[in-house]
Parts: sequence; structure tokens; C-alpha cells
Amino acid sequence: MTALKYLQAYPAALQEQVRQLIAKDQLGAYLEQRYPERHAVQSDKALYAYALALKQEHLRNAPAIDKVLFDNRLDLTHRALGLHTTISRIQGGNLKAKKEIRIAALFKEAAPEFLRMIVVHELAHFKESDHNKAFYKLCEYMMPGYHQVEFDLRVYLTYRDLQGKP
Repeated sequence: MTALKYLQAYPAALQEQVRQLIAKDQLGAYLEQRYPERHAVQSDKALYAYALALKQEHLRNAPAIDKVLFDNRLDLTHRALGLHTTISRIQGGNLKAKKEIRIAALFKEAAPEFLRMIVVHELAHFKESDHNKAFYKLCEYMMPGYHQVEFDLRVYLTYRDLQGKP
């Protein structure tokens, strides 16, 4: 039985479907059929513009984003596909908070839906810090079909592991 570390929280029936695709060597074909394109966001500057546009469209009252970048140091061993941070500093008599989003560099080569899902997820943390019902409702609002894309992203990560990609 193949261990599906990215899909452990999903029902056994879904995991079994993925195992069957793996056994038939059809997992790559499934992903290619569902997500045939690759996105054009290749630089940190383009990623910042992409995230800012999503924020403006869905979260106008959320705090400003100071930095968005692809990060080579984020890796899947720590289960970090993206990261949102708030850095607080005192400048003079004012407390300044900088908001940053870091996206794992492996998403430079991913489908546009996967990149959008990760950015939406990190932006949602600006409003909801915990992974609760309100958080996922906000994700679904910003990206209809969020849950399916999140599942497929986990399938994609499983496929990458099977291919021996870091």
C-alpha cells in the first residue's frame, strides 16, 4: 500500500482512488488533463503584482502587503507551501507592521490554479489567522472550487514525490 503523506486527512475512498491511478500509472495523465497550462508568473515582482491584484479584488480592507516572493528555502518537509508573516518594528514612536507572503519556489512551474490557491490561502490568513470554518469560507469566496484545487494540489505533490523531484 502506497503511503500518501499529503492526503492523510482525506477519506479512505479518495486515497484509494489515487492509489489506483498510481497503480495504473495514470496519475500524471490525470493531472495533465485537469491542469494542462503553466502560469506566466516567474519573478518576484510579477508575483507581488499578482497577489496585490487578488487582494484588491477580494480583501480591500485587509492590511497592505509589503513583500511577496518565491522562496527557495520553503520546502515540503516542513509542509510549508506558502508562508505569511507579520514583522513588527518600532520606528520612532510608531509601531510598524510589515506583512510578507512567501511562496515555495516549486510553484514557478505549477498550474495557474495551484499558484492562485496558495496565494489565496496566504491572503486569507490576513483576515483569519486559524484554519477554521471562516478561513475556508473566505478561501472559497476568493476562489470558487478552492477545496477541489487544494485536493488536486496534494495529488500533484504526491506525483512529484513519486517522480523523485525535490
